[in-house]
Amino acid sequence: MEATTVKDRLIQFLKYKHISQAKFALSVGLSGGFVNSIRKSILPNTLSRIAVQYPDLNTGWLITGEGGMLKELEDSAHAVSDLQFLNIPFVPIHAQAGYGRGYGDLEYIKTLPTFPVIVDKTYRGKYRVIEVEGDSMDDGSRNALCDGDKILCREVKPDDWKSKLNYKDWFFVIVYKNDGIVVKQIIDHDVENGIIKCHPLNPIFDDFEVNLRDVAELFNVIKIVERNARI
Repeated sequence: MEATTVKDRLIQFLKYKHISQAKFALSVGLSGGFVNSIRKSILPNTLSRIAVQYPDLNTGWLITGEGGMLKELEDSAHAVSDLQFLNIPFVPIHAQAGYGRGYGDLEYIKTLPTFPVIVDKTYRGKYRVIEVEGDSMDDGSRNALCDGDKILCREVKPDDWKSKLNYKDWFFVIVYKNDGIVVKQIIDHDVENGIIKCHPLNPIFDDFEVNLRDVAELFNVIKIVERNARI
């Protein structure tokens, strides 16, 4: 029988994965009766949690029935139907130590989960969703980026590093070639010597300099897509 509703399609996926409805609900932090409670659709925040836990599920197919049940992971953001979702490679904290070595390897990128982000316009370029680690960017203000927050980031291409970075308008994600990922404010860029000066918002941390020769990728922070729950 053709799966004609969101609930039918989710049940079809769970049968394919040999996962019970109760186990599925537990894995994404939902109540045991979640699947049976689905009516017309799934809330965006819940869909995001499902997509992170089950990166092979095509969330566009789940919501609309269009395309295939399973998703081909790509090293780029792409729209899901006309719902204005982008499925974007997600780099959680536990994956960040190795990301700087694998960032240029498409096969490595395919192993990353994806994170669906709702947008209101066409996004172009290379994007990542990065999980913030630590409290160096947490000064208690509305601008704070806190431990566990998930942020949408757009690549600043290496050719643009050769001229003055537009650092007054953005926070930046700095991907080191061999030493993980940091999120900081850039307060100066010495173009001639390829040096950027980084500033943590939290006053207990000191400013420091980074040589762009040691950097694999540089991203602008576009927005916070999920706040870590504070209890």
